[in-house]
Amino acid sequence: MHHFSLRELLYLTLLFGFIFFLVFISRYTRLHGENAIIAEAPVEVLLYERTDIEGLADALDEIEVSFDRGQLIWAGNILGWRSFRPGRYEINENRSFSDFLSVVARGMQDPARVTILPGTDVARLSRNLGNQMRADSTDFHNIFTDSSTVALEFELTGEELFARMLPNTYEVFWTASADGLVRRVLREFDRLVIQRYQAEFETNSLSLNEVLILASIVEWEARFSDEKPRISGLYLNRLNRNMMLQADPTVAYALGERRRLLFEDYRFEHPYNTYLIQGLPPGPITNPDLSSILSVLHPEEHDYLFMVATPEGTHHFSRTFQEHREASEVWRRWIREQHRIRDERERANTEAGN
Repeated sequence: MHHFSLRELLYLTLLFGFIFFLVFISRYTRLHGENAIIAEAPVEVLLYERTDIEGLADALDEIEVSFDRGQLIWAGNILGWRSFRPGRYEINENRSFSDFLSVVARGMQDPARVTILPGTDVARLSRNLGNQMRADSTDFHNIFTDSSTVALEFELTGEELFARMLPNTYEVFWTASADGLVRRVLREFDRLVIQRYQAEFETNSLSLNEVLILASIVEWEARFSDEKPRISGLYLNRLNRNMMLQADPTVAYALGERRRLLFEDYRFEHPYNTYLIQGLPPGPITNPDLSSILSVLHPEEHDYLFMVATPEGTHHFSRTFQEHREASEVWRRWIREQHRIRDERERANTEAGN
């Protein structure tokens, strides 16, 4: 039996210590090294449900990052992170396994930037929010009905609730419920519109809902924001003189189509067709932005009663019907010329193809 000398024991101790040190350094580097998950550009990991380490690895496989799947699973087992919470997690730079696994296991998700566009309708807004959030578009669509919990709680119709979806970009957690997001937007509407312009609403002859109805029409009508106060002033002039509002956007809303209107469209019987009903329609036709709302609260004062589109996308405003007829004829001639040019181009293309 060999007896180790003191020197041999010292050498063995040093050797085992060195090996242990190398193993420790290797393990530490694999767990805590910043280049374990490499992202060439910012990406996001979306976990729809609670998942295990294999599911997390699958989610990383679907995005543009470089990592070692086996090493990730090994790291999760070593560190004790085996269950990961749903959420949206950003990878903006190279990450270590320990840092990333800890963040996802604790559910420390990054907020998402959710954008609500102006001039939408319930279907498009619901679809847009469903694409940006974990909640389904159907969840959002159901909220904008008269019988939804949120509408009943705030004593609003579904359309009135939808009109308060103030266009903006909101930071929310991706896993927030549809109810949660809508309530967040309603709080912002209350803060940025109702509270900030309380004095203007109190002195206005229109109610809050009527302001939003008219603002929704202006939103649809105006391509350029600087025209909104003039358009609002025109509509208010017509209302104050008990004239029919005759707003084309209400006809398009009644038809359910955004297109150039035909003569017979104006006779389409519908409670929102302001060529057939007196005054404002019963509800908003879209979600107006702040500039549209302010254009109703602060309309331009003038004597215009008529307007017609121009080729530049603006409007020509008139005080008398005769002026309006002349401006309308200019617009119709331009439309006919565009049709003629289009027909000639299509005919030329057909002949070239033959």
